[in-house]
Amino acid sequence: MRGKVWKFGENIDTDLIIAARYLNTSEPSELAKHVMEDADPDFVSKMEKGDIIVAGENFGCGSSREHAPIALKAAGVSAVIAPTFARIFYRNAFNMGLPIFELPEANEIREGDIVRIDMESGEIVDESSGKSYKFVPIPEFMQELVDAGGLIEFAKKELAKQGE
Repeated sequence: MRGKVWKFGENIDTDLIIAARYLNTSEPSELAKHVMEDADPDFVSKMEKGDIIVAGENFGCGSSREHAPIALKAAGVSAVIAPTFARIFYRNAFNMGLPIFELPEANEIREGDIVRIDMESGEIVDESSGKSYKFVPIPEFMQELVDAGGLIEFAKKELAKQGE
């Protein structure tokens, strides 16, 4: 993965990721239009597919809505990097196929930097600053969920294998 960084602060809750007023749909393309709208009204128009969010501690706190990672992924966010994630968001992100990375030094990465993430080696390279960071690689099963596009797609592939 490689993309431009968009920075957000600490304790970005699921209501900032996708506001409750948009939860009358679970259609990814509709949710994508409003992702991060209350944190940055212009975010969707500024970002490009493949861009990366870097945030502070406790990203995804608040209510346990699966809409949050769905909206981020549908908007084209390729990954989220933060020192910590709320536990339920962490699981929901992988279940929806959105890769997230815990990096204690996330605050060192600046908005606008170009970042490359190597999931297999557990390395994040800030191409703009030249700094390299190590994170604990994602467990193999979680990597399989991301590669499959989320838990549902993973389950479909597993069922297809059993039917062969």
